[in-house]
Amino acid sequence: MNYFGPAEVAKNYVAIGKGKVALPVSKMLLLGILAGAFIAFGGIGSTVVAVSIPYASLGKFIGACIFPAGLTMCLLAGSELFTGNCLLSIPLLEKEITVGGMLRNWIVVYAGNFIGGLLVAAAVVYSHQVSLFGNGVAASVLSTAAAKCSLSFGDAFLRGILCNVLVCIAVWISFAAKDIAGKIVGLFFPIMVFVLCGFEHCVANMYYLMAGVFAKGVDAYAAAGTEAGVDLSAINGAGIARNLLSSSLGNIVGGSVCIGLVYWFVYLYKKKGA
Repeated sequence: MNYFGPAEVAKNYVAIGKGKVALPVSKMLLLGILAGAFIAFGGIGSTVVAVSIPYASLGKFIGACIFPAGLTMCLLAGSELFTGNCLLSIPLLEKEITVGGMLRNWIVVYAGNFIGGLLVAAAVVYSHQVSLFGNGVAASVLSTAAAKCSLSFGDAFLRGILCNVLVCIAVWISFAAKDIAGKIVGLFFPIMVFVLCGFEHCVANMYYLMAGVFAKGVDAYAAAGTEAGVDLSAINGAGIARNLLSSSLGNIVGGSVCIGLVYWFVYLYKKKGA
């Protein structure tokens, strides 16, 4: 076959996961920063193209087609993404890594992802890139941040589960492909679907929320948001904390349990005496 079957992907990921956990903290953090930045680039690209299209539904669809560029960079250029690393439950269940090792990876990579997203958010706002289309991009950035901050804990949690089911399936499919073209095509559709449906990805939200915070602090951008009907007061510390906590927990369940645990049980688990 010109691709790895699901059982082979599961077996291969055990070794991949061991390598991720064995990384020195410094490299883990730097690769996490890169992944956060890559996802943020996908986010701003998606926003720009959506704002440039006058029909909202078409703009949302085209934007969803742009966003997979972020995960493409993460997987092919080399980086560490928290949501994808939720699959570390597989080598954990195989007893090839420890709970401590997994948590260490998650914490360091999560911090790196946040730094990367924050840096890109600051750069696109303070470079005035969001002034495109008569501050239309800034208004969209503020609208997105306010909407995410306004989500209830339960809604963001459930959307986080749905999101990371799709993200981890995208990662899984990319590991199944044996060539670059196959990896890109394979990861594209699940990521497009999650963005199109508006599910919650904690790493993408790190960028979206912080971009909203920075844009809110620029008078011209805040005015554009207010004119567009955005409730700027919704963008606050409590809303940001609630969204990141709930979406992160949902992402863990979606990736570690719905995909990692299920595929481990189906393809790797062996009963005692079997």
